[in-house]
Amino acid sequence: MSVIRKLVADIQGERLDKFLAIRQADLSRSHISSLVARGFVTVNGSTAKASYRLKGGESIEIEVSPPSPTTLLPQAIPLSVVFENDDILVVDKAAGMVVHPAPGHPIGTLVNAILARLPEIGRIEDGLRPGIVHRLDKDTSGIMVVAKNRRAHEHVSSQIKERAIRKVYVALTMGYLDPTEGTISAHIGRDPRNRKRMAVVDGGREAETTYRVLEKFPGFTLVEALPKTGRTHQIRVHFSSMGHPLVGDTLYGGKNPRLDRHFLHAHILGFRLPSTEEYMEFSSPLPEELDIFLVQLRGAETTVLPTQSSVRASGQLVERF
Repeated sequence: MSVIRKLVADIQGERLDKFLAIRQADLSRSHISSLVARGFVTVNGSTAKASYRLKGGESIEIEVSPPSPTTLLPQAIPLSVVFENDDILVVDKAAGMVVHPAPGHPIGTLVNAILARLPEIGRIEDGLRPGIVHRLDKDTSGIMVVAKNRRAHEHVSSQIKERAIRKVYVALTMGYLDPTEGTISAHIGRDPRNRKRMAVVDGGREAETTYRVLEKFPGFTLVEALPKTGRTHQIRVHFSSMGHPLVGDTLYGGKNPRLDRHFLHAHILGFRLPSTEEYMEFSSPLPEELDIFLVQLRGAETTVLPTQSSVRASGQLVERF
C-alpha cells in the first residue's frame, strides 16, 4: 500500500529533486526522479518538474509505493510476436497483461515472458524493466516494441523523446463526440483527490492528443486517437475530461456491463529500425472481445480494422502474420 509523505519546503532557491534527496535520504536520486516524472510528487497540490525552484513554504507531498521485487522470474507465457530481428521484438500485447513487475504484480507480466524467451535481455538497462522502452496500461491491448540490446533501447527511446514515433490507437467513447476531428491539449498530472487516477490539472505535464471519428453508434463514438505525448493514461484522461470516457473504463467513468476492460487498442506503431534507419509500421487487429462489441452495435458481422497483424516498410506491406 502506498504511503503519502508530507513536508514543507524550508529553504529557497533549491531544485525540487535536490531538496527531496536531502530530506528523504532513504530514497535514491533515481527513485526520486522517477516519482517526480510520473506525477507522484506534488507542490501545493500540483505536479511539478524536478527542476522546479523552491520559493520556501510550499507544501510537498510524495507518494511512495512499497519496494518492487528485486528479482525477476522468467515465465513461459505465450506471446503474440509480430516481428523480430537482432535489435527488437514487436509484440501484440493482450489486455489484462501488466507490462513489468510492480507491487501487486510480481509475476505474469510481459517482462517475465520476455525473460523466458530472451534470457540475455536481463542485462539491459533497468534490471526490473529489461528491454521495456514504452508501456501500455494493463487493460490496453495492442502493439509494443521491446529492445533486445542497449543500443536499440537508446535508439527507440530517442525517437520517443523526439516525438518521432507514430502511434495510432482505436477507442470507443461514451456519447456522441463533436467535432468529428480535433486536438485535445490539456496538462495531465496525478489526481489530488484520488492518487490512483490521473487528471487534467493546472501544473500538470503537457499532453496533446489528436483524434478523428471513425464511426458513430447510438450512444457511442469510435475514434482514431494519435497521442503526440505519452503521459500516463493520456487518451483515457483526455476523452474523459471532455465528458466522453472510454467504454469499459471504470476508473474514469465509462463502466459498461457488457465489457470487462476499457475499449482502447494500440492499433499501429511506426518507427525507424535501430540498425538500418528504415521506417516500418506494425499493426494489430482489434481483439475479439472488442470486435464483437462493435458487431453488436452495428447489428452485422463487419469490422473496421484488418483481421491480421501486419508489418509495413516505407508504406508497403512486406509481411503478414
